[in-house]
Amino acid sequence: MSAVGLVLLIGGAVLIVVGASRARGPWIRYRALQAEDENVARYEAWRGGIRDRETTGASVAMAVLRRQAQLGGVVILGGVGAVVAAFIVH
Repeated sequence: MSAVGLVLLIGGAVLIVVGASRARGPWIRYRALQAEDENVARYEAWRGGIRDRETTGASVAMAVLRRQAQLGGVVILGGVGAVVAAFIVH
C-alpha cells in the first residue's frame, strides 16, 4: 500500500471513531427526549386534552441534538469515504 493510501486509511479510521463518539451522546439524549415527548402525547390523548404543538424548550433541544448527531454522521461518512479512497489509491 502506498504512503498516500496508508494516510487515507488511518485518517479515515480516525474520522470514523471521532464521528461515532461525537454522534453517540446527542443521539442517545435525542432518543430519550423523543420517548418522553411521545409519552406526554399519549398522556394528553388519554386525558382527552388537545395538545398544543408550540415550540417548546424540549423541541428546540431535540432539534439541536438531532443536528449534532447529523454532523457526527457526516464526519463518519467522510471517514468511510477516506477509507474507500485508500483502497482505490492502493
